[in-house]
Amino acid sequence: MPASCSTVFALSRVLLTASLLVLLPFGKGPLAQIEERGPRSDGPIESSLRNTLPDGGDPLGIVRNLSNRGIEFRLSYINDVLGNVQGGQRRGWVNQGLFEPSLQVDFERLAGITGLHGYANGFFIHNTGRIRRDYVGGVNTIAAIEAMPRIRLSEAWLEQSLFKGAVRLRAGQLAADVEFLFSDLSVMFLQSDFPTISALNLPGGGPAFPLATPGAMLGFRPTPGFDMSAAIFNGDTGPPGRDGVDDQVRNRYNTNFRVRDPALLFAEARWRWNQEADANGLARTLKLGGWGHLGRFEDLRFAADGSLLADPGSVGTPLRRRGTWGFYGILDQQLWRPAGGNALSGVSVFGRVSVAPQDRSTIGFYADGGIVFANLVPGRPNDRFGASFIFAEYSQAVRDYDRDLARLSRSAQSRRSFEANLELTYLAEIRPGFDLQPVVTHIWQPSEKPSGRNALVVGLRTRILY
Repeated sequence: MPASCSTVFALSRVLLTASLLVLLPFGKGPLAQIEERGPRSDGPIESSLRNTLPDGGDPLGIVRNLSNRGIEFRLSYINDVLGNVQGGQRRGWVNQGLFEPSLQVDFERLAGITGLHGYANGFFIHNTGRIRRDYVGGVNTIAAIEAMPRIRLSEAWLEQSLFKGAVRLRAGQLAADVEFLFSDLSVMFLQSDFPTISALNLPGGGPAFPLATPGAMLGFRPTPGFDMSAAIFNGDTGPPGRDGVDDQVRNRYNTNFRVRDPALLFAEARWRWNQEADANGLARTLKLGGWGHLGRFEDLRFAADGSLLADPGSVGTPLRRRGTWGFYGILDQQLWRPAGGNALSGVSVFGRVSVAPQDRSTIGFYADGGIVFANLVPGRPNDRFGASFIFAEYSQAVRDYDRDLARLSRSAQSRRSFEANLELTYLAEIRPGFDLQPVVTHIWQPSEKPSGRNALVVGLRTRILY
């Protein structure tokens, strides 16, 4: 690895980890399978076009009548025009879009059942290519709505609230990235997503965009400033299939509803300070969590007989290990809060760090973070701009395998070490429910493909919410 890459590698890991710790409150070679994933795109009602259209965008009163009965629906459309203008696998442009209808039902208002809610959403995905998979060739997310073109179901669940909302019980088709492992501040960025360390280390990328799995979740909020959640998911998003065929093909419409695969478990605790609109102090959110999968996973360096997988004389069958896991911490920290500002206004930073076992994980260490400037442009109270950084380090087993392969083979082999992204973006609200967002992203060492070169992606996101 060149000296410059080594320097970036070392500094990135040290700075990202240190920044999170400082802000905490005191007192068959194993090539990774690329999976696409992304956020649920519905948002708060106050940011909807309904607030600016004549008659609230509801001239016949249909939306109002449904809402009075406890039935709320949202329509969201996100479109990205993105181009890889330098490096990567090849240059070119893509147009991708995600139309997402969602439905929420309050059964207390609809049928008198206290505390019962329902939710369902779907994805209508189109594109002319996939910027990460087809052009850059890396593993870190560049634009989180990237996925195989398809109409598919996402989530569909019922949730019962108990003890005045202190306890939530949810069951149905669930996505882990909606509840776990995300930063509230990071969602404005195109690359904000289910982190690479989970997406590459879990079967099929885990229950995250664009796939979900059957599961159940328990939420508990003993005090306004503290809550926790735990969930169990079916541990595979698609049925057994041929090696190299990803779950978006095997679970074409996300309607397999498998419940017999080894389980995936998630748990997360959250502490929040100064989140109220009238709070005077700086807002802070701390999340600590982990996940574990009960299936079997292949060792990425050693064969079943203890020999090296890269050795031509090896049996070629990887050593199988029981289960895998990961731990993570997330911090959202407001640095400056303007007078009268809310928890997401002013200047804020976020950070996320996660680790996983080095012998069976494609990514062993992951960190991301960034800074967000919100409500700072005169006359444009809802504009935001900022920078975010992703650093994903390949596990020790992957790096050792690549060194073994280079040593034991006659041809030169590419060695994977890390991949890093830097995104700069500005989100401009044209009117409530209509945003434009130019973006520039630089990718260092897009390392899923041996010939990956540092890449530069530019483009524009358009978002409409009704």
